[in-house]
Amino acid sequence: MSGKIVSIHSFRGGTGKSNIAANLAAVAALDGKRIAVMDTDIASPGIHVIFGLGQHKFKHTLNDYLRGTCSITDACIDMTSRLGIKQGKLFLIPSAMTATAITRILREGYEVSDLKNGFTDVIEGKDLDYLIIDTHPGLDRETLLSMATADYLFVVARVDQQDLLGTAATLSVARRLKVPEIKIVINKKPSIYEDSKIIAQVEAKFKAKVATIIPLLPLLIEAGSRYIVTLRHPASEFTDCMKKIYGVMQK
Repeated sequence: MSGKIVSIHSFRGGTGKSNIAANLAAVAALDGKRIAVMDTDIASPGIHVIFGLGQHKFKHTLNDYLRGTCSITDACIDMTSRLGIKQGKLFLIPSAMTATAITRILREGYEVSDLKNGFTDVIEGKDLDYLIIDTHPGLDRETLLSMATADYLFVVARVDQQDLLGTAATLSVARRLKVPEIKIVINKKPSIYEDSKIIAQVEAKFKAKVATIIPLLPLLIEAGSRYIVTLRHPASEFTDCMKKIYGVMQK
């Protein structure tokens, strides 16, 4: 398996994790890479909305794969042309959005080993350079699997005491799982904080490097997770931040 697994995680919801996963995928695809984004937040999926598929009726989803009714490659949606990407490839593997599908898989459960096999099979089946996993917030079995199999883990946190305490727990687990590359992404940073002070404090406290600090940008508030910012605003400060994360993945 040549492709790398990139896990985008946060201890709490609302950190902007899905937005980062989607935009990071777009940046990598624009660089000519073959990328898939998998929404493993089965209980509260939504990354497909950022890709402009909020009202889309999916033929297959990750839920169908986990129930054994389709292959993982059947659940891949080729977003390349829709997003206007010329060189690379970008696939989306959504989770089902209907209440019926969500409650069914939560009630019936599934084999975590199937999810692990899905990671491997989609990388091989689509000849991916990177599989980006948008995880469920917190620490559960799916999150532990995505960490354990990840080549790169980016833990997203805000400058918030609850977020930072949760980040400490996440990093502790990730180190036990021996994740090769662990970085912190500070998101939605208010302008009152200085980047250099945040980096010094966070890196000293958590013994992990900060990949980038994303300010609380009016552009992101305006976008409201309705589209991929890096494609519509390639010269924005946010796009520069995504390129810094992508740079870590290339090392």
